[in-house]
Amino acid sequence: MGKDNVFFLEVIEWFDESGKELVHRIPEEGSGEIKWGAQLTVRESQAAVFFYNGKAYDAFGPGRHTLKTANIPLLTKIASIPWGMTSPLRAEVYFANMKVFPNLRWGTRDPVAFRDRELGLIRLRAFGVFNIRILQPVLFVNSLVGTQGIYSTEEISDYLNRVIVSRFNDFMGENIDTVFDLPARYNELSDELKNLLANDFTKFGLGLNDLYINSITPPPDVQKAIDDKSRLGVFDDINKLLKMKAAMALETASQTQGEAGAGLGMGMGFMMPSMLAGAFQDKTAPPSASREILCPSCKQPVPGDARFCPHCGQQLVIMKKCPYCGEDLPLNAKFCPSCGRPVDEKPEEKKCPHCGAMNLPNATFCNRCGEKL
Repeated sequence: MGKDNVFFLEVIEWFDESGKELVHRIPEEGSGEIKWGAQLTVRESQAAVFFYNGKAYDAFGPGRHTLKTANIPLLTKIASIPWGMTSPLRAEVYFANMKVFPNLRWGTRDPVAFRDRELGLIRLRAFGVFNIRILQPVLFVNSLVGTQGIYSTEEISDYLNRVIVSRFNDFMGENIDTVFDLPARYNELSDELKNLLANDFTKFGLGLNDLYINSITPPPDVQKAIDDKSRLGVFDDINKLLKMKAAMALETASQTQGEAGAGLGMGMGFMMPSMLAGAFQDKTAPPSASREILCPSCKQPVPGDARFCPHCGQQLVIMKKCPYCGEDLPLNAKFCPSCGRPVDEKPEEKKCPHCGAMNLPNATFCNRCGEKL
């Protein structure tokens, strides 16, 4: 079907049989002539977003809606079409799936460069999973569909993966000196990286519920160096053990064997609880996801279908954010009221002055050579 095909929409609904679609476009290609009085059915955990002339303007929550002028005042004001008569509106509808999407995979397609304090320039591969949820459907459609031109779930996942990998590279360059420190810090690194990415995902209208680092893998030669250092650590532990054995032998020369055995048993008795506690502690269980909706301004709980916060008056349906400073933008704004930059311009990617590779606009370290941008 061509892009210019027109479909007459009288009943608009969508059911995600796969359970894997973040967003679904109706019609899938072309544009639809939505008739006055058309029926829109939005299921639980869905939001229907109207897309007109390249921008998303209004959203409907769960329920059955008859599309008339009174129901879509924002869109009819922009379109300037007399819906009170019989004139249809050419537009598309995007159904956003508002449920939590767990176990989305992220990882480096190509090894990223990292300057190690002890090993010099090395390349690392990293893999993990993350859970997301759409919080602002209008902002989500405007950011990824309108600005980035991304339509399919696969394209959305690929773009988010690129954002995570870029932030991971910056995070490693600023917080890790050597890969020898990595194995004991996976949980800590996952939490810190999640907090770093939360602001990036908020700009897309998404909430990052959880993020986990499953593995950070250096090349084979670096793995061999890590194994060699681990062996040296084992030998050092053996040396300490032999010294302890020698001290115990001196003690048994002046005391009876029974007393020494009792002392050793008491020492193991003190050590065993802490050893077992560390062994059986579940460090991988994800926290339960909270379904409470909070106002982004005052953090007070608000009803799920509210458009304004009843506590502080903050508008809850965000249309768009500034691509430079991330502030919320008024409807039809051409310049950001906070930083003054044009909001329709897409920030240019950063070109590395060392190797010439292109990186995301807010990247700090180059993904190819590891040098600071």
